[in-house]
Amino acid sequence: MQDLKWVSTTQQSQWQEKQVGKSDSGANLAVSGSRHQTWDGFGGCFNELGWIALSDIEETKRREIIQALFDPKDGCRFNLCRLPIGASDYAAEWYSHNETDGDFEMKNFSIERDEKILIPYIKEAMKLRPDMKLFASPWSPPTWFKFPKAYNYGTMMWDKKYLDAYALYFVKFVQAYKEAGISINQVHVQNEPLADQKFPSCVWTGQQMTDFIRDHLGPAFKTAGLDCEIWFGTLNTDDYNGYPNTVLSDPEAAQYVSGIGFQWSGKGAIQRTSIAWPETGIMQTENECGDGKNSWVYARYVYELLWHYITNGAHGYVYWNMVLEPGGLSTWGWHQNAMVTVDRKVKSVTYNPEFFVMKHFSRFVDKGAVRLGLTGAWAGNAVAFENPDGGRVVVVGNPWAEAREFVFEGISATLEGYSFNTFVID
Repeated sequence: MQDLKWVSTTQQSQWQEKQVGKSDSGANLAVSGSRHQTWDGFGGCFNELGWIALSDIEETKRREIIQALFDPKDGCRFNLCRLPIGASDYAAEWYSHNETDGDFEMKNFSIERDEKILIPYIKEAMKLRPDMKLFASPWSPPTWFKFPKAYNYGTMMWDKKYLDAYALYFVKFVQAYKEAGISINQVHVQNEPLADQKFPSCVWTGQQMTDFIRDHLGPAFKTAGLDCEIWFGTLNTDDYNGYPNTVLSDPEAAQYVSGIGFQWSGKGAIQRTSIAWPETGIMQTENECGDGKNSWVYARYVYELLWHYITNGAHGYVYWNMVLEPGGLSTWGWHQNAMVTVDRKVKSVTYNPEFFVMKHFSRFVDKGAVRLGLTGAWAGNAVAFENPDGGRVVVVGNPWAEAREFVFEGISATLEGYSFNTFVID
């Protein structure tokens, strides 16, 4: 038999290595022979509340969590991560990198706040993954760029001098992080451009984002000589024609666009984008957030999200908050899930179900892996990759309450009810 590893997780028993058997009966999962997208990686988002929680526990526990998420040997091996440009809804308070009204030349641009909170978080991860790729997006521009003048709600001031200054704001961000020893590989124009919310947000139409990239951001990056990519994201809409197709059908804008980032309801547009524009990068930029209960039921839903994005052409998948306190309460009053819960009061650490869902994929699928087409009864619940070294990884979720038999290329395993399973075949 080929060298084989099988790891299984149930609600009662996480990350258990099991033995497989042999089977001469017909397979209920097979590789079809088709080959699809090349994989870029998995990761999560660096947010202020995560580092604040991590900073309030002893160093050994903090190091263990960072290793669990990023260690390239035994951890989740995250290599593709996100950070906000200014305040996200999981920042400790409102802020941008330049609140000096009328400073169109960005003389007062500063990442001083990030140097105290986000950058230490990122650098701890980079000790384990110096090859990590980072992408960044704003939740809100500086308030003086918006109408009304506020971090939440509102739209951009649609005037050339503001748009040019905002493009310079992005340039300054990439340059400042570079000076701090961190390369930003991508910027996405706006987090959830259809979100008109009480937390930092800003509404953009697809045409406005296209115009901004074509006439302001793209030329500014070119003039500055940045090697940072521009992505059309992060989209929270199924409106394929109004957003992805708008920018990619504009050749002057599209020349600057390296990819499309989808999250939340954007999952409905990914298939049409991957079919129509197969050479364009596609990423899932934010795992859906949950309700702070970190339940097994929601973890099963997250597995379905991973299956959907991967089989519809995504090249990367990014979790939202990697670490939060119990209940996952945001500064603006929402409860959301996290991979790891840190209770600062009793100094405890809990690895939640979604930690194991992510690890079932990220621990074994390498950057550069190619997704393999599948057929058979399990194909609607499984994904498969061939790693650059030729080894194969098959991830299978059992969506039924009862155990079911899994047969693949002569191997047999009984998948427990509601379980997540990874088979590594060398």
